[in-house]
Amino acid sequence: MQGDNLNDVQARGAAARELLVFTLGSEEYGIDILKVQEIRGYDTVTRIANAPEFIKGVINLRGSIVPIVDLRLKFGLGEPQYNEFTVVIILNVNQRTVGIVVDGVSDVIQLDKDSMRAPPEFGASVDTAYIEGLGTVEEQMIIIVDIERLMSSDEMALTDVAARV
Repeated sequence: MQGDNLNDVQARGAAARELLVFTLGSEEYGIDILKVQEIRGYDTVTRIANAPEFIKGVINLRGSIVPIVDLRLKFGLGEPQYNEFTVVIILNVNQRTVGIVVDGVSDVIQLDKDSMRAPPEFGASVDTAYIEGLGTVEEQMIIIVDIERLMSSDEMALTDVAARV
């Protein structure tokens, strides 16, 4: 009997995902922790001419040129306020290193499949292609972002930016 309980616990653990939770404005978002390389304080970036506004520029990270995307600008959440809580999450997506600027990092959580809901349908007016779903932890609603899909979209052109630099 005890072995069955252990298997149940292991099966539930395998279904759970570990997410890094960050804030943009008053909303909380989650991304797969396995995509995160490191978290750094926000520092100045070198601007790239003719890049979209949400691509802040690039930084030199231990000899690698890393494009930096401001997710507040990308998601149309108003003008960012850079302060001591602003951080850059360095990600490894599609064999590329990329940084995203967020208002702050709040937690690392385990989210099981039972706590996830499909993203709402808004029609053509709202692009939800990058939203994997909505997760709930206690009373907290977390928007789960498919960061790999977002960073590899044609609109981002991050592979082109990284190749040109």
